[in-house]
Amino acid sequence: MIEETDSQAAERERMREPDKQSSSQGIARAVVRVLERNSVAALATVVEAGARVGAKLLIEETGERSGSLGSPELDEAAAAYAGTFLQSRAEARTFKLDEITDEFEPGTEARILFERVEPEPRLVICGAGHVGASLARLACAIGYRTTLIDDRADFVRRERFPDESIELVSADGWAEALRQSIGAGRGVAVAIVTRGHNEDEECLRAVMSARPDYVGLIGSRRRTNIVLDRLREAGVSEERLREIRAPVGLDIGAVSPQEVALSILAEIVAERRGGTGLPLSSWRRT
Repeated sequence: MIEETDSQAAERERMREPDKQSSSQGIARAVVRVLERNSVAALATVVEAGARVGAKLLIEETGERSGSLGSPELDEAAAAYAGTFLQSRAEARTFKLDEITDEFEPGTEARILFERVEPEPRLVICGAGHVGASLARLACAIGYRTTLIDDRADFVRRERFPDESIELVSADGWAEALRQSIGAGRGVAVAIVTRGHNEDEECLRAVMSARPDYVGLIGSRRRTNIVLDRLREAGVSEERLREIRAPVGLDIGAVSPQEVALSILAEIVAERRGGTGLPLSSWRRT
């Protein structure tokens, strides 16, 4: 058997550079497409497997693929596992090859990094009172693209919110403003913290047709029941009504507007990340 010299190996690798660049450009274009579609995808990267290290494959939720991990078998294994990874809601995780497939010979060494690709999370807030204002500032601080809507122009003046990353919307009507802000609903949470039953109902009617990932309604049990009963009488199904977090937020004993905002955002994050909302130390008392 004739062994490949170092110079021959280097020349072979040099010849592959255009293919690598083309693959990287294809993946970059696919990532842009995923974000523009408000979709989600898994990016698989070989991080340990000899010559294939650095190879990438993007698997979109539609099944479309861009790039390659270096072999059809490896591509198929990664694509088959991508759905499971996306359902886990993890941002990134590294797997040994035998953790995601049993199609390879025992002892085949490879480690694959899966990363989630999706638009940045968005929060649409209805109502710019004390709680809404606090929620907008807090959500913006942890990386949510935030839209704050109110039908009172004075409440959404830029002077109240110097941080220009918070989008301010003065609404002539709640329904149209919400439809435009929510869009397709993917990756969007909506918190309804308006000043009254009528405003709550108008917002919820608009939200029901938009199907965001999360919907929360502030208020006491009595107040939220009034609004939900009105929607029930209007023909909204029980299944849809059960999707509404009402009253919104986790029970942290919140009193101040800032604390209420914290309880709302904690629930939104838990829903997005698949958290339980339980104390991390609870295992010590079981």
